[in-house]
Formats: sequence, C-alpha cells, structure tokens
Amino acid sequence: MNELTKKLLNYFLIGVFAVIPIVIVLQIIIFVKGLVSNLFNVVYDVSDNYLYTALVFAVSFVILVSIGSTIVKKGRSWVIGIFDFVIDRIPFLNTIYRVLKKVISMFSSHEQTMTKEVVYVEYPKEGIWVPAYVTNKYDDKYILFIPTSPNPTSGFTVIVDKSKLIKSAMNIEEATSFIVSVGVDYNKASEANNLPR
Repeated sequence: MNELTKKLLNYFLIGVFAVIPIVIVLQIIIFVKGLVSNLFNVVYDVSDNYLYTALVFAVSFVILVSIGSTIVKKGRSWVIGIFDFVIDRIPFLNTIYRVLKKVISMFSSHEQTMTKEVVYVEYPKEGIWVPAYVTNKYDDKYILFIPTSPNPTSGFTVIVDKSKLIKSAMNIEEATSFIVSVGVDYNKASEANNLPR
C-alpha cells in the first residue's frame, strides 16, 4: 500500500508539473481577454453603439502599429516622446516609468544593446556559477541582474569586475529558458564543462 501511495503521489506531481505551463498560458490569455473585454465595455458604455466601438478599436490598432513601426525605423516615436516629457515632470511616477522602460527594452527584440549579453558569474560564492544578464557597463565594471529559478523576474543586482566574468554563448531567451526550466532546458554542456572549478 505504501509503495502504491508513493507511485500515485509521484504520478500526481509529474502531472501537476506537466500542466503548470498550460495553466500559466491560459491565465495570461484569460487576463488579456478580461482586459480587452473591460476596455470594450467601457467604450461601448460611452458610445452605446457597436459600430463606434469597433471603429475605436480599429483606430487604436492602427495607431499602435504606427507607433511600433516608427520605433523600429527611427528608434523613437513623437507620441511616446510627448508622453515621456509629461511623465518626466511628475515626481515618483517618473522614476517608476523610467525603470520600467529600461527593463522592458532590455527584453525587447528591437533593442540591440549590451543588455542582450549573458555571462556566467560566481554567485553566491566561489565555485558556483550562475548565468546573469548584463544590464549596464562602466569601464571594467559590469552591472548584472542574477535571476532566480524558476521566476526570472526576481533576483539580485550586483556590480562585478570584468575579470570575474565568463562570457556565454547563450542569448537572453536561452538563459531565461534555462532559469524557468530550472536547468532542464540547457544545451550549452560544453560551456558548463569549461567553467573553472
């Protein structure tokens, strides 16, 4: 009976871990659907007309595509520039806005900056190597974000000398996948074997 209970519990946990990614994706879809639905209801409550509501959403879509296209081509949109100018004058909000923009641009594909760099650093002590995102550089000092598994949005920010780092061939998506999968999705075995002991 004890062996059967262990097997059932083991199968149950395997099933739970298999379903977690599906549940997370479904939660994101439900959240986005709720957000769009609430927005639709707000616009419809004001206009009380489906045609007007559809027109508002169509115009919004065109504006967002236009802003995205301008950012890709020119690196900046005048609409976002005006909003930046206004937000920059509001204490506290300007700090939150600036930090959020930097974090989002770090992960966005249109930014080809040093933040795409992934390195290995010994953390929390010598002999233990973890991947980290390079978020900034000052001469030979690197500012790193060391994410924690399985949630890569939490972690530690550290300043490390360049001599203490080993560059990785992983891109930011591969490093994030490594962290989220708690090391299961890792195809850089040669890198791991070459890390100092």
